[in-house]
Amino acid sequence: MHPSTLLLIVVVTGASVVHGHPATDTPAAQFWQQVLPGTTMPEAIADLVKNGIEHSPLVEHYSAIPSISVCTLFSSACNPRTVAETGIFFHESRLLPGSTMTLSFPGEAATAILPHDVADKVPFGNLGDVLAAFNIPAGSGEADQVRHTLSRCQEPPVAGEVKSCTTSLESTVQSAMDMLGTVNGDKAVWAATSELPRCGLPRQPYVVKAVAPLDGNRYVSCHKVPFPYAVYQCHIAGNGYRAYVVSLSGLSGDKVASMLAFCHVDTSSWNPAHPAFEILNSRPGGTPVCHFMPYGDLAFVKKAGRAY
Repeated sequence: MHPSTLLLIVVVTGASVVHGHPATDTPAAQFWQQVLPGTTMPEAIADLVKNGIEHSPLVEHYSAIPSISVCTLFSSACNPRTVAETGIFFHESRLLPGSTMTLSFPGEAATAILPHDVADKVPFGNLGDVLAAFNIPAGSGEADQVRHTLSRCQEPPVAGEVKSCTTSLESTVQSAMDMLGTVNGDKAVWAATSELPRCGLPRQPYVVKAVAPLDGNRYVSCHKVPFPYAVYQCHIAGNGYRAYVVSLSGLSGDKVASMLAFCHVDTSSWNPAHPAFEILNSRPGGTPVCHFMPYGDLAFVKKAGRAY
């Protein structure tokens, strides 16, 4: 399909929707409530859905913005020094009320989660088609990001992992449900995100106020990967991990974030160049690797005590 035709599709779709968070009669919100009954759509996801309805990424310049989210993937080879500055990786022993963690989460771009019918018509898979549709110059930093994301999505999963790349909220939710082996509408499954400002967290010490286990025994994590519109890489690992909700406050004592944290117990199949190993002075198969979930990433939780 010609890029100009794609442009018309996205702009016309956005023109028919009022401002504000997606209403209950929008397809994305209806699908969410049908598949995840009783789970309120997180505000961060509602904002990205709203952005996809109101703004066409085909008419806005795509800028190469670093994403900390991709550095949490098993195959990541992000720069350890840059990642270490964020404090996103840590040892599980740090998850104690009263402990202090220095964090510096960068701000996240308001990437558009496209409506499902639009996402099905926008290129994904062929580098040349994507660059043409979004007017991205070949050889640019933006083109390099797109190439890396396509390559990451096409490479096989690591041992013991099931993964997928999704281009709409509906396909992301459905993929997670399929990985969990759960039928749509099963109230044993719910979704959550970290609650922190989209502008990020300024570098400073944060006090751990409370730590609670995430109520589940099986999890799917969906991480945003760099692309002109929202693409999620979702994965479920068969080697086990523990999950927590961590309440953090700044030095002033005000609550600033409620973070999802995942601790991967078995890292034996991870990329040896993964930044977490250098940051934590560990190695594949060593001590558990814990990380926070950045803004806009999604976790789907299968509650404990239910068959799957």
